[in-house]
Amino acid sequence: MEKALSKTWSERFDKGLNPFIEKFNASIEFDICLLEEDLDGSIAHARMLGIQGIITKEEAIKLENGLQQIRKEASDGLFQPVISDEDVHFAVEKKLIELIGPVGKKLHTGRSRNDQVGTDLRLWLRKRIDEIDMDLERLQKSLFLLAEENLYTLIPGYTHLQRAQPLSLAHHLLAYIEMAQRDRNRLKDVRKRVNISPLGAAALAGTSISISRKITSSELHFQDIYSNSLDAVSDRDFVVEFLGASSLIMAHLSRLSEEVILWASEEFAFIQLTDRCATGSSLMPQKKNPDVPELVRGKSGRVFGHLQAMLTMIKGLPLAYNKDFQEDKEAIFDSVKTVKNSLIAISILFEEGLIFRKERLNDAVSSDFSNATDVADYLVAKDIPFREAYQLVGRIVKISLEEGILLKDIPLERWKTFHKFFEKDIYEKLLPSSVVESRLSTGGTGFERVKEQLFSWRKKLFN
Repeated sequence: MEKALSKTWSERFDKGLNPFIEKFNASIEFDICLLEEDLDGSIAHARMLGIQGIITKEEAIKLENGLQQIRKEASDGLFQPVISDEDVHFAVEKKLIELIGPVGKKLHTGRSRNDQVGTDLRLWLRKRIDEIDMDLERLQKSLFLLAEENLYTLIPGYTHLQRAQPLSLAHHLLAYIEMAQRDRNRLKDVRKRVNISPLGAAALAGTSISISRKITSSELHFQDIYSNSLDAVSDRDFVVEFLGASSLIMAHLSRLSEEVILWASEEFAFIQLTDRCATGSSLMPQKKNPDVPELVRGKSGRVFGHLQAMLTMIKGLPLAYNKDFQEDKEAIFDSVKTVKNSLIAISILFEEGLIFRKERLNDAVSSDFSNATDVADYLVAKDIPFREAYQLVGRIVKISLEEGILLKDIPLERWKTFHKFFEKDIYEKLLPSSVVESRLSTGGTGFERVKEQLFSWRKKLFN
């Protein structure tokens, strides 16, 4: 067993790893996800070695052809690394030597697995960020199309989960589109720092071989290169930043999910779940469960946990590379999968998984005191100081609650006993549609303002 030592390192070692330690040390089971990126980085490195005259052009071509052959074999399911290969980088190098012979041993000239893994991870994450951006855009479009259909549909607005003021349902949905846009902007900003090449920093100090980091950076479409080799191989800030942005995405999805769960309950009954995105109970035949939003709400904790784990992992690491960095892969792979799946599931939910119950929503905004502020505003328009009007309306609401009537049901003669300025037009002001329509301040829920936002978002999302 001791003869089966890994060829990853030099002949300084006489004995092989303990089998358990070999498996504990290996990352091939999960970093095989980086195969495409490892091949791309290796091809760029091989081309650069040829251009720089470090190897012959013929050798560079042979290396590239061999790497492309590995890509094909992987696509055909013929490339099957094992635990003894340790990681994707060594698995590729070993296979390359098998395919093209001793020339394959020249591929690693002027680089280390330290800068190699950093390059692979950045290439992989750059693609995933672009995919997540498209998933966020899909969610925005799903919400937008529902918003466009529901400009004049009203929904109770809440603060402290208490009825506050009625809103246009479109306005409510547009709030989540705004959140998603901030998520996209954050990812775009993170991508700038992902898109910096560490390749050529080698183990930690650079290399004495006359490589060109600019060539490999350009080949791989990086925007820039790290200017400090120590920082290049030890920087995982971009991972933390990505997990932070991902955590906010999941927090937003969780908030949206919580609202859907509430809306689907009998107590709210604002939506009806379709059979496309809900399941039943194994015991209670009447049940229809909001599985999708519940799962998304639960999965948010996974991503939050990965963020905390990464912060904890990097906080005590001395420069430069440490094996602890192997732990960044599973955290980031799982977070990407969780975020993407959650975004797709919530998009499907809003595309075909729920129906707003408009009659119920209309009843909800007509049977509370969320129009009380408008009574105060009515008096303010007649030059009554707001605080005086506020206190008066508070007394009116208290009396109405004690008597079990709504503001809209108070007779005009009674209104006049509260204040002489109340006239018949108070009833028009109390209508939920009038309450919403009057909110014309910039960013408000007034129909005209929401129309403007719908027009703006249609241009952004569909042009």
